Amino acid sequence: MRALTFEQPAPDTRATRVAEVDVPTPGPGEVTIDVKAAGINFIDVMARRGDPAYASSWPFVPGLEAAGTVRELGAGVVGPAVGTPVAAFTRVGGLADVVRVRAELVVPVPDGVSLEQAAVAPGTFTTAALLVQQSGRLRAGETLLMQSAAGGVGQAVAALARRGGAKTLIGIVGSPTRVAAAEKSGYDIVLTRGADLAERIRDLTGGRGVDVILDSQGTEQVDADLDMLAAGGRVVLFGNAGGAPMGNLPPGRLFAGNASIGGFSMSAMSVRAPEIIGAALREVLELVAEGELTLEFTPIDGLAAAADAQQALAEGRGAGKYVVRL
Repeated sequence: MRALTFEQPAPDTRATRVAEVDVPTPGPGEVTIDVKAAGINFIDVMARRGDPAYASSWPFVPGLEAAGTVRELGAGVVGPAVGTPVAAFTRVGGLADVVRVRAELVVPVPDGVSLEQAAVAPGTFTTAALLVQQSGRLRAGETLLMQSAAGGVGQAVAALARRGGAKTLIGIVGSPTRVAAAEKSGYDIVLTRGADLAERIRDLTGGRGVDVILDSQGTEQVDADLDMLAAGGRVVLFGNAGGAPMGNLPPGRLFAGNASIGGFSMSAMSVRAPEIIGAALREVLELVAEGELTLEFTPIDGLAAAADAQQALAEGRGAGKYVVRL
């Protein structure tokens, strides 16, 4: 079968190939899926550049979300039946003709939802849902700030936070060219990241700050996050897009601001509590089927095209969400 592979760590596409690899077979509690559509995510870039804990070995097959049809059930798995259209949080290996995944992470695709739409749900919508509801603990009437608001997860957060009762949504983007995409997804205020960001947020909120900050930049922006946080507010770090060393967090500032900093990892949760991801994915797919959630994406054809999409994300010029059609 074909799979997109990273042959070794690289800052660009120089070591990315479409290669022939062995077809996986499911072990106990696992399912294999014939992949028809797969999402591109920034975590692909972090794995490609060799960030710690993202690529387990080399060559590495990326891809954390996929949709297709059930190919084979492993021992002890009772469904979904072979041939059923499904979506799955794959963690790794989704950018391939066939992927193997834990059964708890596989959810049937409801009628009326295309496989391309379904491929957006596991990593993008489900991540956003768990960030807003579980990690961010958003309450009605609160203000939420999203770093990297123009990306796929950022756009999904806007929709889900609004459903969760957020009063004000503030999106932060890396360049002026990405402002329109964040505004279109539903943010009330969109600002370009800069040295005076915390000051601008304080001015906009009358000095109060914001209640919830979702930040995919790792610790790169954590001081600014705490400067923007209201008393009793929550910062959730999910990933390390900025690539900065994950240094010590400032406990004194947490005490002073009655603030909290938490971490969120879909990959870690898929190992320790896959049933939580499965339940959230099922709920998200139902909302998509009902027309309650939509997310624009750019379809691209063939595994070979995935490399350019990943590079667009790496250079900060990606336009929302990319889905590879196999």
